[in-house]
Amino acid sequence: MLDEALYLLKSHNYKVTKQRKSLLECLYSKCRHHYVDVVEIDAELRKLYPGMSHNTIYRNMREFAQIGIIEMKTKASGACVKYQCDFSNLHHHHFICRKCGLVKEVQMCPMTVFESQLPGCQIEEHRFELHGLCADCANKQAKNS
Repeated sequence: MLDEALYLLKSHNYKVTKQRKSLLECLYSKCRHHYVDVVEIDAELRKLYPGMSHNTIYRNMREFAQIGIIEMKTKASGACVKYQCDFSNLHHHHFICRKCGLVKEVQMCPMTVFESQLPGCQIEEHRFELHGLCADCANKQAKNS
């Protein structure tokens, strides 16, 4: 999976620096299955590179999002990211647990329903997300009730 991200960087004419590679490794290890607050990623990377500025880290994450390596979202608590660079499954949607942040891929696409309701429209992009409690969090909540 890191090879795919490195390929994307190179194909978009980005240099693969030691810092970018470390950022990719950090994102891959922490953000494959959950959205993680960018502040946590920033803190982790600054342990490795104390002189690296916040702006450099955030700029690289924005660039990674633009070329499809990560997905960035804005939540009430701030920005968060999820590593998504997997060429084997480019088109998919998500279920996101609002309690623990677990992300599960949903392999069904509801676009055929919407396309029939929007004749003549040219849909250029879409995202479909389901939000709720994962099985573990729902079970914990039921036990605490």
